[in-house]
Amino acid sequence: MHIGRTLMIIGAVLLVVGGAVALIERFLPGLGRLPGDILIRRGNFTFYFPLATCILLSVGLSLLFWLFQRIGR
Repeated sequence: MHIGRTLMIIGAVLLVVGGAVALIERFLPGLGRLPGDILIRRGNFTFYFPLATCILLSVGLSLLFWLFQRIGR
């Protein structure tokens, strides 16, 4: 019973996160292609690592969680 509930919660969280990402991409189209993101193209091979985007999202989420923690006290 606990595994089923846990999987449903994880699915709901992924659905919400996916919807948020879709909305962010719609309103901020350059978010995934910031200066500092790594893009390597060689022939048939393409490697993309969004380093600057990851740092920006990490800072934003850290601030958001810090704010939630301050409000919850």
